[in-house]
Amino acid sequence: MSEPVEIWRGGVNTWECDEMGHMNVRFYVARFMEGLGGLALRLGLPEAFTAHATATLVVQDHHIRFLKEAHAGVPLHMTGGVIELGETEARLLQVLVHTRTGEPCATCITRVSHVDRDGRAFPWPARTRAAAEALTVEVPPHAAPRSIDAGPVESIASLAEADRLGVRCGARGLIGAQDCDVFGRMRPEVFIGRVSDGVPGLLSPVRKAVTENAVETPKRVGGAVLEYRLIYLAWPQAGDHLELRSGLKAFGDKTQTMVHWLLDPVSGKAWGVSEAVAVNFDLDTRKIIPIAPAAREALEAFVTPGLAF
Repeated sequence: MSEPVEIWRGGVNTWECDEMGHMNVRFYVARFMEGLGGLALRLGLPEAFTAHATATLVVQDHHIRFLKEAHAGVPLHMTGGVIELGETEARLLQVLVHTRTGEPCATCITRVSHVDRDGRAFPWPARTRAAAEALTVEVPPHAAPRSIDAGPVESIASLAEADRLGVRCGARGLIGAQDCDVFGRMRPEVFIGRVSDGVPGLLSPVRKAVTENAVETPKRVGGAVLEYRLIYLAWPQAGDHLELRSGLKAFGDKTQTMVHWLLDPVSGKAWGVSEAVAVNFDLDTRKIIPIAPAAREALEAFVTPGLAF
């Protein structure tokens, strides 16, 4: 096994931070996508994300763990490596690091396919296989899946199923040219960004139930995600419509698990699905708000039975 290599370096801009006071999730995914380009360079694929590329990497799955907040002005860098390389797919490790302390900020296990311009998978070149051997790494405990299943998924998501289960709409809109990459496909950070935009309205009654029953009522309440899995099923292009349906799957003593379906309201099929484990967050103390027994009783009414990927 090798040590991860540096694949990205930069920092956090003020405009990338949200009402919670830390970098928004969409910019974590944007960083991981830029880091993927850095890892592609190390794998002998320097032109993978250029407009004239004959082959590129398409993300199939992101598993992310958020470990430590990133605030405006904080310097960060990213390391990466290859967990395993198959015939046409690979699992890659990416770790976003707080440069000043060396502490991990977030981790991402990224599953990619090696595809041509039309999205057809084909084998890795010999130079990539040789480079991957020197870049092989193990998954550290802080990057391994913890509360979300990382196994194969056969999604149940559709507009009809969302209606049947009563899964509420959190956002709807249109994919713009600015949302797409050089190949005309929606950039992955747009999915998690639309979830981030839509969730506050859906979670208002949930957060109210938690805070009203808290031992100490916080003055300002927000949320923080601990773990995320995003599965990309199809890639919308500029002009395509989208609709976000989200629901509460389960909750524990401190956490709540949400499932999000990004749907095509025209065809009724899913663009992508995700699951997130989050906490309610005191914005002044920067501490988790536990879910008291009385709040647990109230939250039962918000759980959607049968909701899954």
